[in-house]
Amino acid sequence: MATAIPYGKQHITEADIKAVTEVLRADYLTTGPKVDAFEQKFADYVGARYAIALSNGTAALHLCALALGVNQKSKVITTPITFAASANCVRYCGGEIDFCDIAPDTLTLDIEQVRKKLEAAPAGTYQGIIPVDFAGYPVDLEQYRALADEFNLWIIEDACHAPGGYFTDTHGKQQNCGNGAFADLAIFSFHPVKHIACGEGGMVTTNDEELYHKIKQLRTHGMVYQGDERLQENHGRWYMELQELGYNYRIPDILCALGISQLDRAEAGIQRRRAIAQKYDEAFRNTQIGIHQPAQGIGHAYHLYVIEVDNRKELYDALRSQGIYAQVHYVPLHTMPYYQQYGFKKGDFPVAEAYYKRGLSLPMYPTLTEEEQDYVIEQVKAIAG
Repeated sequence: MATAIPYGKQHITEADIKAVTEVLRADYLTTGPKVDAFEQKFADYVGARYAIALSNGTAALHLCALALGVNQKSKVITTPITFAASANCVRYCGGEIDFCDIAPDTLTLDIEQVRKKLEAAPAGTYQGIIPVDFAGYPVDLEQYRALADEFNLWIIEDACHAPGGYFTDTHGKQQNCGNGAFADLAIFSFHPVKHIACGEGGMVTTNDEELYHKIKQLRTHGMVYQGDERLQENHGRWYMELQELGYNYRIPDILCALGISQLDRAEAGIQRRRAIAQKYDEAFRNTQIGIHQPAQGIGHAYHLYVIEVDNRKELYDALRSQGIYAQVHYVPLHTMPYYQQYGFKKGDFPVAEAYYKRGLSLPMYPTLTEEEQDYVIEQVKAIAG
């Protein structure tokens, strides 16, 4: 097949282009009405009370950690199978990261391992947990909320892979990723390979009004503006106050306009992703290729379609030679030189390391054609099946 097939790819339509060009002809390129409109539309999509749009997902994680009070005395648990920002956000604030192993069936943070770590530590050792909806598989945050309440912890849900995903709670209710029902804060990314592609961008969602206002203030240098009841003085319409040290983590109206347009077809996109996953499942079932099918009541968002094979390196190289650009997600964070300086080493989290040796992400995006997917399946089965 002549055309290269990446593992992920943005889908830009004429409607997207029209939405962006309309902003280019309008009065505001940044901090304008499209930011508020995108926030409201995204909050409605996931079912949260509040949403704050930011420059990227890493900025979203950083401000969540700051808003929750992470500092040099904080210790936080996350998974080693994630993008580095899930852990780095704690380090940005001077806090300490600890890792726990993953569950082999979901590839997400293993709650039983987290419980063991919490029970083995003196009371108050840990302040929070950052579970990650890896590949789009939703973490059961109802269970994590109960655990967090037991040990007086906060939760940041890293839902970058999972807009449109959901799990079913013990009352039979569908709980959307990022809806704020159980996590204190959730974050999303709008990088081009994600479900909603803005080029760059991120979002924080929450049901906590205080955290919402805190993050909005931190987003714009820590400033409070006219009309905010938190102003300590009021010299006139021009007046603003720098009340704390914040950041320039704003997002332009151009990107928000693109995000609004992309949200119009978000449901169609996730249904297409699930159809692609189903076809992969059927093709690889009863072969030597390991697949991860979601449990009953799980709405997988399928940012990634992950397989496991014994000859991963051989398969990766062979696919690339055939124009199929599969990818590996991720090198376990605890094996990285930066985190090894804090005492982590290979062998600490055997399930994560075993997955890393075998895991490969196949092409997964809504515009993947039937012909392209058939070609991917043919090549994978020829080499690893």
